[in-house]
Amino acid sequence: MVSMGGGKKSVVILVGLTACAATAVLSREVVSPPGGLSRITDSPKEVIDQTWQIVFRDYLDTTGKFSDQRWRQLRRDVLAKSYGSPKEAYDAIRGMLGSLDDPYTRFLDPREFKEMQIDTSGELSGVGIQLSLDKETKDLVVISPIEGSPASKAGVQPKDVITAIDGKSTKGMSTEDAVKLIRGQAGTTVKLTLKRKGQSLDVPLTRERIELHAVDHRINTTESGQKVGYIRLKQFNANATKDMRVALRDLEEKGVNGYVLDLRSNPGGLLMASVEIARQLLNEGTIVSTKTRDGITDIKRATGRALTTRPLVILVNEGSASASEILSGALQDNHRAVLVGQKTFGKGLVQSVRGLSDGSGMTVTIAKYLTPSGRDIHKHGIEPDVTVKMGEKEAQRLKLEDLGTGKDSQYRAAETTLVKQLRRGTEVQKAYNPSSANLPAAIGTSTSTPDSP
Repeated sequence: MVSMGGGKKSVVILVGLTACAATAVLSREVVSPPGGLSRITDSPKEVIDQTWQIVFRDYLDTTGKFSDQRWRQLRRDVLAKSYGSPKEAYDAIRGMLGSLDDPYTRFLDPREFKEMQIDTSGELSGVGIQLSLDKETKDLVVISPIEGSPASKAGVQPKDVITAIDGKSTKGMSTEDAVKLIRGQAGTTVKLTLKRKGQSLDVPLTRERIELHAVDHRINTTESGQKVGYIRLKQFNANATKDMRVALRDLEEKGVNGYVLDLRSNPGGLLMASVEIARQLLNEGTIVSTKTRDGITDIKRATGRALTTRPLVILVNEGSASASEILSGALQDNHRAVLVGQKTFGKGLVQSVRGLSDGSGMTVTIAKYLTPSGRDIHKHGIEPDVTVKMGEKEAQRLKLEDLGTGKDSQYRAAETTLVKQLRRGTEVQKAYNPSSANLPAAIGTSTSTPDSP
C-alpha cells in the first residue's frame, strides 16, 4: 500500500496496461465538495458524487479534456437527474469519466472491481486452469493446469477442450465469461465437460484458494556450455517481488553465468513491485520518478542490495507495458541491461485504485512516470537496444512452452547477445551518465528476424 499523505486513506498504486487491480477493497474517502456544495448522501447519487470528487481532487490531465469549470458544471448536470437503479448511476459515471478521454481512468461495478482485485492480489479461488481461445476453432482450450491445483490433481491436461461448464455449453463463450463461471467460493464445486482425443469427460472439481506465481525460471545451456538463467516475469502482482527473489537466489546458487529476463506481453501491475524487482537487479542509481499535477516528484532509487551483478538481457515487445517499462527503462538507462526485442507499448501513467461506498471502484490517473534519464515514454514506448521482430507466422505457431527455447527467435537473439557480453567479461552496472552513449554501439548493430518458414 502507498500512503498519499495529507490525512487521506492509503491507496494502491498501479501501473498496469489495463489499470488492473488493488490488493484490497479500499475504505471510502470522505471529501468535502468544493464551492460549498452540500454532500450528496442518497444512493446511488452518493457513488456518482464520490467519483466526481476523486477526479476533481487528484486527476492528472494528459489529454487536455479536463477543466475545473466544465467538471463543476458536469456535477450539477448529473446530480440534477434521478436514478432508479445502480445501473443507471453507473452508466452516468461511465459517461462522466468518458468525457476525459482517458482509457485508464475508469469505473468498475462491484463485480468488475472484485475481479480486478483478484488479478493483482496474487491469489484466487477456483480450480487452477489457464485458458485460451483457439483462434481457428473458437474452442476454449486448457493451456495448462496450475501445479498442485484441483485441476492438476484431477488430471486435467494441456490441450483439453472445455465443452461445457456445469452443463452450460461453451460454444461462443469468451474466456472472460468462462472464467466467471469457473471461479467461485472455496469449497464449492464446478463440473467441467472436457473433450480429449475425441472422448468426452465429466470432471467435477472442488474450488480452492490458489496462489498465482508471477515467475517461471529455469537454466538453459548454450552450445558453448554457458549456463543462462531464464526468468519469465508474467505480471507485477503481489507475489512478483517474492517470486523473483526466490528465482534469483535459486539460479545464483546453481552458478548461472548470466540472465535473460522475459517481460514480453507483461501488461504491468503494482508500481512498488517493479521498484523492488529493480532493486534486486540494480545496486545504485535512480529507478523511476513520478510527477503529479501539483508537480510533486517522488524518486525511487536502488538501495545497494542487488541479488546479482551478472550480465543481464531483457526481452520486450509491444505487449510489455507500464511496470514492465519502468523496470526496463531503469535497467537500460543505468546501463545494467541490454534490451532485445520490439518497442514497448508506451504507457507512462500511474493510476490509483479507489473503492467506493457500494462496493464498486474506480481507477484514476494521478501521475506520470519518468525513466532515470528523464524519458517520458507515454505513447512513445522504449526502443530496444537490439531490435528483433517476431513474425506473425512464428507468433501463431509458438506455444507457451516454447517461450525461452531454441524455437523462440527472439530468445535466441537475447541468448546470443548475452553470450557476447560474457565473452567480453562485461558486467554492465554503472549509474546513468547523461553524457554517455547508449548500449547499441557496445553490442553491435540491430538485427531483424524474418518469418520462419
